[in-house]
Amino acid sequence: MQPRNMSMSGAVDLSAVKAAAEAKQKAEQARAQRAAQPDAEAAPVSLVIDVDEAGFEQEVVQRSAEVPVVIDFWAEWCQPCKQLSPVLERLAQEYAGKFVLAKIDVDANGRLFQQFGVQGIPAIFAVIAGQALPLFQGVAPEPQVRQVLDQLIEAAEERFGIVGAPVDPAQAAAAAEAAPAEPPADPALSAAHAALDAGDLTGAVAAYESILAAEPGNAEAALALGQARLLARTQDLVPDQVRKAAAESPADVSAQLAVTDLDLVGGHVEDAFSRLISGVQRSAGEDRDTYRVRLLELFDVVGAEDPRVVAARSALARVLF
Repeated sequence: MQPRNMSMSGAVDLSAVKAAAEAKQKAEQARAQRAAQPDAEAAPVSLVIDVDEAGFEQEVVQRSAEVPVVIDFWAEWCQPCKQLSPVLERLAQEYAGKFVLAKIDVDANGRLFQQFGVQGIPAIFAVIAGQALPLFQGVAPEPQVRQVLDQLIEAAEERFGIVGAPVDPAQAAAAAEAAPAEPPADPALSAAHAALDAGDLTGAVAAYESILAAEPGNAEAALALGQARLLARTQDLVPDQVRKAAAESPADVSAQLAVTDLDLVGGHVEDAFSRLISGVQRSAGEDRDTYRVRLLELFDVVGAEDPRVVAARSALARVLF
């Protein structure tokens, strides 16, 4: 999905893990200790860490008193995660201690996945001074990721005086050397991403379609095209009106498709899929095919390896056959 909640305003308490006030107090105590011992060398931190439920308190919550912690919720089966994670890891090295990247495997850490209210992966959150902030969900262009990180670091400095943590130079150099080299940017894809970032959805859709016409197997362009089309369909919708129309006219295909788009943009993936599968089941002819085609399009937006897509494909097959 397209990144959302880009603003750093509106930090929320991290429930069930640590009270924000206590974490902030620890941050103040840590700064006071450093001020009292100006000659003491702070222990360097790792820039990219794997975190589980047992280590979350220490590795994320307590660490966030000293440095912003960016959380990458991922899974081995998630193809979009494999696109985004290397970008985050490389930026962690480049930002050199201004934030720490904590990677959480959702399959092995279901409680954390639920506590953060994650709707789909990849999902990126941050914790500063014990407070959690949703950053974005889904694969995002690198310039947009940088913008979010810059906002996060600025918020950490302004609100809590957190300016990052010392890094072992040898460790950072070794990690940067081991990181896979970033392939050269595709100018056409970069231009399409720029149009999408600028809100030119019509231009972005046309650009992605042009790329796919020349390269039908370009997975990044296909995923971005689905996102751009979804955003274009929903940008002018009035949610209350759309939901009212769908409730009053269950046989109106356009109304059902519109509310489905809103569900997906809002993170209610299962609801969106269920509505379309029900449409396939109760309709016939052209209407049935319209529901089916839209469902397949949204499968591409969410990601073929997402378990919700896998489950919905099975449900669709049962309805069709």
